Amino acid sequence: MDYANSEALGAARRDAGMLLSHGARGVKVVVVGGFGVGKTTLVGAVSEIPPLTTEETMTQAGVGIDHNPGVSGKNTTTVALDFGRISINQELILYLFGTPGQERFWFLWNGIFEGALGAVVLVDTRTIEVCFEVITRLEDRRVPFVVVVNTFPEAPQYPLPDLRTALALSDSVPIVTCDARDRASCRDALLSLMVYLCNLAAAQETA
Repeated sequence: MDYANSEALGAARRDAGMLLSHGARGVKVVVVGGFGVGKTTLVGAVSEIPPLTTEETMTQAGVGIDHNPGVSGKNTTTVALDFGRISINQELILYLFGTPGQERFWFLWNGIFEGALGAVVLVDTRTIEVCFEVITRLEDRRVPFVVVVNTFPEAPQYPLPDLRTALALSDSVPIVTCDARDRASCRDALLSLMVYLCNLAAAQETA
């Protein structure tokens, strides 16, 4: 899926004065996951503005390092972040920040996660082992998250309870499926995060 980067940046600057409508609340959400799991695709599919991407062409230096067995045709990679926006309703706007998947770029997390209310952990079942470190880092930062399984056609499909066990997720953490190419599916995944955050806030108020 193609998205403009410099053009999107220009559009974002032109729209800077209209990021929040009167009375609306902006919430920062981070989309994380391993290399090639579909983070850029998800942000681009769901965003109501032209997404800002920082994708660069992969070179020979990445051979043997940037690898996902399910995306042999992938020739670009995110090197900083992806950015998009979606209005859930008139009162709530989500600002989406997609992180690079490779571990060598994880030092960027400190800045990207500042002020984030929650996160989406995007999963490819062909590289599920990558999720352990990502989830551990979120838990260490005490960032609430949901796990979203991107349903690649070629990827093995497992029952969600089995994936919950494999990822050692607590029963309280939502795990859902999503087609990262489909806007409605992505929106539902983001809504699962919002519901989870609301439930956490309600539980804290009654504690």
